[in-house]
Amino acid sequence: MENSDSPDLQRRFGGISRLFGENSLRRYAKAHICIIGIGGVGSWAVEALARSAIGEITLIDMDHIAESNINRQLPALSSTLGKNKIEVMSERIRQINPDCSVHLVDDFLSQENIEKLIKLDMDFVIDCIDDFRLKAALIHSCKSRNISLVTTGGAGGKADPSRIQQTDLARSEQDPLLAKTRSLLRQRYNFPRNVKRKFRIASVWSDEQQVFQWDDGSLRHQRPQTCSNQSLNCGGLGSSMPVTATFGTIAAAYVLEKLR
Repeated sequence: MENSDSPDLQRRFGGISRLFGENSLRRYAKAHICIIGIGGVGSWAVEALARSAIGEITLIDMDHIAESNINRQLPALSSTLGKNKIEVMSERIRQINPDCSVHLVDDFLSQENIEKLIKLDMDFVIDCIDDFRLKAALIHSCKSRNISLVTTGGAGGKADPSRIQQTDLARSEQDPLLAKTRSLLRQRYNFPRNVKRKFRIASVWSDEQQVFQWDDGSLRHQRPQTCSNQSLNCGGLGSSMPVTATFGTIAAAYVLEKLR
């Protein structure tokens, strides 16, 4: 954002200034935040950041909007089906804050392109990826290059947004995605093996036990036999916007607090 003292910024985001202070508003207007994965969690994080006067936002995702996204993803509407998620969100950001500089990366993050796509000038990265191997590689890359990051756990199979917490990654519970990520960070990337030691990586997660729908229609905490242990998006794992959106807005709130 070119002018963090513009009258338009004050008109649109005066509420942010009155809550966090004028200096914080200026910092937000100059901050560059990257969100990876613009789905049920990431899209709401983007919305929260755009409405908080963040001046530069990078969106990384290659997915297109499908009917199955409508229950939880911000850009998913009848009118947007088939459209590119990041393009729809980019237009929304510009409607919220025309001065926000939006960068679109129409690609999926991979272990091969992390250092190319995640740049040193980014003030914060919000990780909304659902692959534990890629999460671990991203966390390692950001930590080794001193790029601030908050990672989000699995929101699927959970219904109670009041159970969502923000802690160090080493303290997460009842989250298979973060548990696998943490284990790989210890095995491959030399993160602390002592369970009492923190990773110094922020995470958002829920301590609610996952619920799975079985073939007979029953809801159980046990994973169905037809669902592979390697898959976190298996059939029967439902999701709810109040939960996914809360994951995203808590991650965004953490970023705003750290940028103050």
